[in-house]
Amino acid sequence: MSHTALHDLGAHELLAGYRARTFSPLDVAQAVLAQIERWEPHIAATWLLRPELALAQARTSEARWARGEPCGALDGVPITVKENIATAGDPVPLGTRAVALAPAAADAPPAARVREAGAVIVAKTTMPDYGMLSSGLSTFHAISRNPWDVSRTPGGSSAGAGAAAAAGYGPLHLGTDIGGSIRLPAAWCGIVGLKPSLGRVPIDPPYMGRAAGPMTRSVADAALLMQVLSRPDARDSMALPPQAIDWSLAWRADKPLKGVRIGLLLEAGCGLAVEPAIRVAVEHAAHLFEAQGAVVTPMPPFMTPELLAGLDHFWRMRSMLDLDALAPAARDSVLPVIREWAESARGMSGADVFRAYAATHTTRVATNAAMQAFDYVISPVSPNAPAPFDWPSPTNDPLRGLEHIGFTVPFNIGEQPAVSVNCGYMDSPGTPGAALPIGLQIAGQRFDDLGVLQMARAFEQLRGPQRAWPAVPSKA
Repeated sequence: MSHTALHDLGAHELLAGYRARTFSPLDVAQAVLAQIERWEPHIAATWLLRPELALAQARTSEARWARGEPCGALDGVPITVKENIATAGDPVPLGTRAVALAPAAADAPPAARVREAGAVIVAKTTMPDYGMLSSGLSTFHAISRNPWDVSRTPGGSSAGAGAAAAAGYGPLHLGTDIGGSIRLPAAWCGIVGLKPSLGRVPIDPPYMGRAAGPMTRSVADAALLMQVLSRPDARDSMALPPQAIDWSLAWRADKPLKGVRIGLLLEAGCGLAVEPAIRVAVEHAAHLFEAQGAVVTPMPPFMTPELLAGLDHFWRMRSMLDLDALAPAARDSVLPVIREWAESARGMSGADVFRAYAATHTTRVATNAAMQAFDYVISPVSPNAPAPFDWPSPTNDPLRGLEHIGFTVPFNIGEQPAVSVNCGYMDSPGTPGAALPIGLQIAGQRFDDLGVLQMARAFEQLRGPQRAWPAVPSKA
């Protein structure tokens, strides 16, 4: 443990160190803040970075550990919280200058759970305007960048969370996901990102397809965070009934793979074509599972261009109405790419809107039907490498902004758990000699969040060690 910098240690290692009094929560908070100071000028991952508050939380945690009385499962472990997850007393700008900066009255459920568990909230992390982009492009925040290659995007909308995890801003990060916003940055930043079953992690406000979940460097840390996040909260009208899940099985009990039925999905059926290096990496992952006795069967795509267009048009109308509710000056301050995308819904008829909404149900039915023959489905997370840091999406086209979410969005609409775990690397199109991570998506049946994490943990073990995490760029 002594050979690894404190800011790079996982949550389990930190808790073991606290118990053994090898180091304290204050030591760790200071190390994490120093790492943030080194990296932040290059990647702009944080908002509301308040070192004095983080250190005060760490000192309080240190005193509890000194008494042998930790207050919860995460006592003293640093965490960042995505900016759209409310923390009491802080504004919630949603990544845009258009939102008035009023202090939140209370912690949203995920923030409340980690605070109750004793985690040290180091900072909030950045997101694009309204979370509507797969990038860190924002009118409120500086543009977030990918630590693996700062000329590329970390993805979005949990942009800062993905970048922070890869750069070593502590072990735990909270993101949200309505079409891929946890898994896309997880894939492009080489980390683990779980979108739980809808309602497994209570959130406020709830919405169709929207989930909050962990973004970490390991499956074990994601499972530890789920142990805390999945506790009940009455504010979520879409929450699942509380269930006693032993999340520790994700890190302390191997999952037998013999006979496990895995669907191999290599074509989304819509959107961008899969880049060759990504396809090769996912096929290799399938071979690793197959060698352990899993039954891997290629599966045809179940999404269609029409279904993706329906989801896109439904969200366009939703966003147009949100923007129309703003005062003119606030509306004009929203990113032009989002305004153009939303404004394209202006001519939709009532029948058009209904057909767009109906695509959500058709997608749900199609996703459920496609998965019936399998225990799990593996696929790319994204068909493409991360785009340039200042592009809003991989197409750089306001009216083709969702063409990279064909693998991720059906599991939001279908409500199944899905995780991104690193499965390889590819050459960066932006910087010669730089490598960018590739994400493998593992999706499971509804409510099988633990099984998905166990499959991801099994893959971690089959895959072997990852490359070293990126180093802070030189000042030159």
